Amino acid sequence: MDVRFLGGAREIGRSAILVNDRLLLDYGVKSDNPPQFPADVDPEAVVVSHGHLDHVGTIPALLSGDARPPIHWTPPTRELALTLARDTLKLRGGTLQCPFTETDVQRVTQVSERHGYREPFEAAGHEVTFYDAGHIPGSAHVLVDDGDTRLLYTGDFHTDDQRLVAGTTARPDADVVICESTYSDVEHEDRSTVEERFAESVETTLWEGGTVVVPAFAIGRTQEMLLVCDAYDIPCYVDGMGQEVTRMLRRHPEFVRDADALRRATSHARFVTGRDGQRKRISDQKAAIITTSGMLSGGPAMTYIPEIRANPTNRITMTGYQVEGTPGRDLLDTGRAEIDGRVMPVSAQVEQYDFSAHADRDGLVEFLDAYRGADVLVNHGDRCVAFAAELRTDGFDASAPSRGTTVTI
Repeated sequence: MDVRFLGGAREIGRSAILVNDRLLLDYGVKSDNPPQFPADVDPEAVVVSHGHLDHVGTIPALLSGDARPPIHWTPPTRELALTLARDTLKLRGGTLQCPFTETDVQRVTQVSERHGYREPFEAAGHEVTFYDAGHIPGSAHVLVDDGDTRLLYTGDFHTDDQRLVAGTTARPDADVVICESTYSDVEHEDRSTVEERFAESVETTLWEGGTVVVPAFAIGRTQEMLLVCDAYDIPCYVDGMGQEVTRMLRRHPEFVRDADALRRATSHARFVTGRDGQRKRISDQKAAIITTSGMLSGGPAMTYIPEIRANPTNRITMTGYQVEGTPGRDLLDTGRAEIDGRVMPVSAQVEQYDFSAHADRDGLVEFLDAYRGADVLVNHGDRCVAFAAELRTDGFDASAPSRGTTVTI
């Protein structure tokens, strides 16, 4: 089996792996300025692990020519990919920062093939099986069997339970494992402890008469925060793309941990239309406002932050990792953020909570313990080489291929 790394190797973003020059696993984008894309490729078929931009953001570009490779994914991943593609067109369509057109996105629907977990299917001469990866709804480990070698591509995964999805328990037999390493040097705090600290902070702010803005990624994180707010009876609003994603996930109850809980949480929240100055009025409410974007790089958050920033009773609670150079990271580091081209000081209290949907170091090693006899190829991380070396010290046959490298197994 030949495995070529077109992107996502020794980096986070633009994940893309070509198996036997025929089968493509993921085709994402790296959200730099300008965006970075994987190497060009013309596969016979495409298999997608999950619906985040760094794994699906360039998929429609595969259909911009004459080729029409079938695209295999779970039902939620298909809908998330299309939602993200249409949002990209809205933000960047017609520019060099968008490598596809509306026609390409329409073609995606024509070649889409949906599969559930543990239901083997054929793709480009390979037997492929999805296993629940516990990252976001519809996320999958991808097992690829070419008749000689069994390759497990982990995609992004979590071994611990979240409110939205349960942690992965799948450990299918494999000769080779391509393993993500996003948090290979991090130990997550216990999720229940994080939730309790978050809820106590929000409740205190509301009791003091303040407002809490909760920047959150639209896919996965918004729904997780909805569930937390419902569990602790915190009044909340939801704004941005997370509304559309929440409605979509409710149409796929088999891919969430507790569909009834998500229904209750959705009913508990108030969804924002953004009409008639609604956001300005909401900024004065004693409530949590869950809104995109998670790193303050756009979206309705850019309306709320200027409204609440001057009052030290108010609070901004970051719920995810803040990439260096983003307004969210600048706010955490300096207490100031660039909004609409202006750098604004923020007197509101700023906090960060670890609601990560990725396995931490212990989770990664725990997962890989089932594969001590396999070749481990480390990717999707800022320290792939270091983590591979640490795994070798622990007895694994591990390496960290660079982008553009072909590994023959």
